[in-house]
Amino acid sequence: LAAFAGCLHGRALLRSGQPAAGLALLDEVMLAVTGGGVSPLISGLIYCSVIASCQEVFALDRCREWTSALAAWCDEQPQMVTFTGACLVHRAEVMQLNGAWTDAISEARQATRRFAVATDPEAVAGAFYQQAEIHRLRGEYGEAEDAYRRSSAAGGDIQPGYSLLRLAQGRGDAAASGIRRAVGAATSQARRMRLLPACIEIMLATGAVDEADAASREIAGIASTCDMDIVSAMADHARGAVLLARGDPQAALAPLRDAFVAWHHFGAPYLAARLRVLLGTACLALGDDDGASLEFDAARSVFGELGAAPDLARVAAVAKPSALARPDGLTPREVEVLRLVATGKTNKAIASELALSERTVDRHLSNIFTKIDVSSRAAATAYAFQHKLV
Repeated sequence: LAAFAGCLHGRALLRSGQPAAGLALLDEVMLAVTGGGVSPLISGLIYCSVIASCQEVFALDRCREWTSALAAWCDEQPQMVTFTGACLVHRAEVMQLNGAWTDAISEARQATRRFAVATDPEAVAGAFYQQAEIHRLRGEYGEAEDAYRRSSAAGGDIQPGYSLLRLAQGRGDAAASGIRRAVGAATSQARRMRLLPACIEIMLATGAVDEADAASREIAGIASTCDMDIVSAMADHARGAVLLARGDPQAALAPLRDAFVAWHHFGAPYLAARLRVLLGTACLALGDDDGASLEFDAARSVFGELGAAPDLARVAAVAKPSALARPDGLTPREVEVLRLVATGKTNKAIASELALSERTVDRHLSNIFTKIDVSSRAAATAYAFQHKLV
């Protein structure tokens, strides 16, 4: 009873904005649980509750520790089948973060094979979601779509992954609509923190820089009120990405580097590699080709090992020699659009070639005209030739 009460007390402290006090109390509770002084049923409930709470506040080091302990406990308690599904899902999440994608998807598949929706819907929904995430990151979009739908059918919330899938498929408008709806409906800070990084990525990709900036500021506000290294890294990542999109690569370097160091130190290779791509892009914009090459090469190595095909393609597009000069803060996508405008293509033709919607092309053109200070396609074409973009 004391352990269960301590768990609830710790969770309440976390939810009331006192992460240090809440996590300290949860640590005390877990000492009692791992010491064997708590009955099996309550132990299982506390394991799941503590891991979920640590995920909410991005105490990812504790997630790793307690997930490993939960796996060992489940092996010793074969009769406690109820908690095995949750254990497998937690393990898959940790493995994905650690870069063990093949093991993660195997663990998630095991959960869906062993548990029916009727007996453990939450575990089944979570397992399908984890499968979908890895398929998406590998560029296996058909498999990802199917797994997201299965997760939704089991009662799971498939955002932000589903919107990120739409973005990867070139359906920027659908991605933006989906993530806007999800963020608008999210009331808890923990849920919003799960959605905001994806929101920023999607808004930047679709040219909605102001919306990305607003989401970045919200993350920064949350980071300022809690002493959590991972949340600070998320805030730095967001701020750096927005600064880069606004054409200020010099200012973007410091927060991007801080975010990279945090994720690299934590042992999250994929997230660290994505930051290296942004760092390389900033270096290119500042004329530091050697620095950019080092960052891109390191990112390619990680993406290749993980099988992250879409990210490999993204690095190839950003790092190509024609992308070395992007004046006036133009993003790589804006340069692509401007080049096609300069060849005389219509917005409809540009949308078809780049797998975008016409509305997204319109938004990119509006941003381009503002950045290069022109008011017509003819002037934009002249600008492209003057700056040797075509």
